[in-house]
Amino acid sequence: MFAAKVTLLYVLAPSMSGFELLARPAPDAEEDRNKSARATLESYLVSAFPRRDTLRLLAKGEAAAEIARIAREEAFELIVMPTHAGVFRRMLLGSTAAKVLNDADSLVLTTQHAETKAPRPLEHREIACAVGLGADSERVLRCATEVAEKLHANLSIIHAIPAIDRGLPIQLDLEESARSMASQAAPDRIAEMQRVLGSRARVHIVAGPIKDAVTEAASRLQADILVVGRSAQPGERERFRDLTYALVRDAPCPVLSV
Repeated sequence: MFAAKVTLLYVLAPSMSGFELLARPAPDAEEDRNKSARATLESYLVSAFPRRDTLRLLAKGEAAAEIARIAREEAFELIVMPTHAGVFRRMLLGSTAAKVLNDADSLVLTTQHAETKAPRPLEHREIACAVGLGADSERVLRCATEVAEKLHANLSIIHAIPAIDRGLPIQLDLEESARSMASQAAPDRIAEMQRVLGSRARVHIVAGPIKDAVTEAASRLQADILVVGRSAQPGERERFRDLTYALVRDAPCPVLSV
């Protein structure tokens, strides 16, 4: 859809087992590891990504640092990677994914569902964009709008209002309730952003704990991609980072973080 070139990147950890070091000289063992990694990389997904069209890079070092560095040096526009899928997936975001989200300059598309859910048909193109009311929200919405236009997808905006009553169920389309809060701050701000960007996305005001409200709304909208911001404003870095990690970890669909 984007007519994009794809690069497959594999980062080989520098450490070797004690057995390898005892069994043979370190340079020989390291050379064998490099050859094995290169052979695996060259044979990986060749039907989907033919060698003649796909650059395959092998790097060595700490995975997240190398991914962020190479993406920056090669001017990659998008990093695609899975999140941690182990026993503690529901509680933790994989350290590599978390570090890439923190350090990368480019867009990052993550998913925890790659092995358990088949993608919907390409004709089903629903994009949801979660926005706040801060200065950074316009940048996030601009990205979502551009992606939706290129994919000929429907775009919905999700704005979460923290529920005053923790027992309040998550609800969609609370525009009337939102208008009574903060002198229509949310609807008016979102309308202004859409006017500036020329966007006509559907707007859904949701109430509840922010992460739960956004993920529930994305699920009800059957979103194929959830677009979120990951740049924090001064003094709010940790809170924004934690919210982004939580959305990536628990979203019902792949997350494109901007």
